[in-house]
Amino acid sequence: MSVTQGQPRRRRGFELASGLLRNQIRSAGETRGFAVSRLLTHWPEIVGQEVAAMARPVKVSYAKGGFGATLTLLTTGASAPILQMQIPAIRERVNACYGYNAISRISVTQTAPTGFAEGQVAFAPAPMTSPPRDPAIARAATALSDGVHDADLRSALAALAEKVLSRPANRKG
Repeated sequence: MSVTQGQPRRRRGFELASGLLRNQIRSAGETRGFAVSRLLTHWPEIVGQEVAAMARPVKVSYAKGGFGATLTLLTTGASAPILQMQIPAIRERVNACYGYNAISRISVTQTAPTGFAEGQVAFAPAPMTSPPRDPAIARAATALSDGVHDADLRSALAALAEKVLSRPANRKG
């Protein structure tokens, strides 16, 4: 096995970018208290697009006993009252991401939308884009869910089937 700069050479082929950056993202998140980096990387999916457009997670502070952490969210002054009313739902969704009741309190910090903090970005997340749909896969997915009578369930099953059928064959998991 040849060694390049102290690391063994990989013979598996291409790797996902998320796999290459996982350790760097985790170490950067841990400096701010984020033990689960998924909270940072999937924030819009966890709390929803509306909340993600208003706020972003900044820090997780743990108490001395280790029970009940505080999540600090950064938002603009105009969005703070709306966000304050949604704190119980946000806490439930964040704790679902952790898998247990890690967050017991959420603190909302207000700031100007841009300008004061160095490197501060706008709150609106980038729009989620999806790859173009293959008509053959869409037809096959619809055919798989044709026998279901409930329209909502049928469309959800068709969407799931389309995602499963469009996955690359060599991808594990």
